[in-house]
Amino acid sequence: MRRREFIAALGFSTALGSSARAQGSTRSYSILWVSTEAQPDPFIAGFREGMEAHGYVEGRNLSFVLRYAPGDPAALQAMLPELLATPADLIVSSGPAIRAMRAATQKPVLFAVSGDPVELGVAESLARPGRNFTGSTFLSLELAQKRVQLIRELLPDLRTLAILSNANHPGEQSEHEATKEAASALSIRLAYAPFGTPPEIDGALERVRVSGADAMLVFPDAVTMVHRAKIAAFATAQRLPSMFGWREYCDAGGLASYGSNQRATYVRLASYADRLLRGEAPGGLPVEQPTAFEFILNLKAAKAIGVEIPPALLARADEVIE
Repeated sequence: MRRREFIAALGFSTALGSSARAQGSTRSYSILWVSTEAQPDPFIAGFREGMEAHGYVEGRNLSFVLRYAPGDPAALQAMLPELLATPADLIVSSGPAIRAMRAATQKPVLFAVSGDPVELGVAESLARPGRNFTGSTFLSLELAQKRVQLIRELLPDLRTLAILSNANHPGEQSEHEATKEAASALSIRLAYAPFGTPPEIDGALERVRVSGADAMLVFPDAVTMVHRAKIAAFATAQRLPSMFGWREYCDAGGLASYGSNQRATYVRLASYADRLLRGEAPGGLPVEQPTAFEFILNLKAAKAIGVEIPPALLARADEVIE
């Protein structure tokens, strides 16, 4: 049941203006959508909604070319010749797919990334990307610290917290340091279980299992997102309370999440797509960071692992999955 409705500001007057321009144009645009997300893609619906709000309607003045390599950046790399030969006015990419596109194209690329686009090499700074990439980043060190605080509220006796993390994720070291700082302030010991490639996730989960941890915190990124059902099932089997970064992990069976609403971010990303299609340079559009966040709790997961969620925490949740 929804406690507080999450509202994504699209900028209504701007949308109306760009909608009128798009509807008044006889030109049709093509967008190449490149993703390592598993299908069905949970985010393209939001982007399509945003594009329609700006006057771009599939079958009339917009078409999509969809290319997926679920959880497999290497497969995406092998697809590069085909991708680069695909006629498109704009490329929209996410997660590890951005890394593959980094040195391969001079077309404008719009991204939504969970890591640091500067460390990834696609932006010179968040304020002025300066290249042919721009978009949104979900990375926030304040969020990393807030997740530690929330899981302590959920489990007042928490002493050891396991960290499942993709060590190759850009910005991971900064997120790890912020998490260590928050854990130290609460006298929580961390059991760090990194992995480097998707096949290494099973080994990392085994290290979590033998760590004696009281709970698990999973850093959000494209790889853990693709494998979210497996990770949530592991947490349930081990009766291990779990904290994640996005609500999609809770939808897959995770206990709790705190972070931005990704679908709303993709809706808003369409405003940048509109500006790029109208000729603005991506290097001059600042990389956006979400300013609204949601706290999700999964009561079904709590019952499965025998965790009683404090009433005060339930009252603060934006949504409770029952």
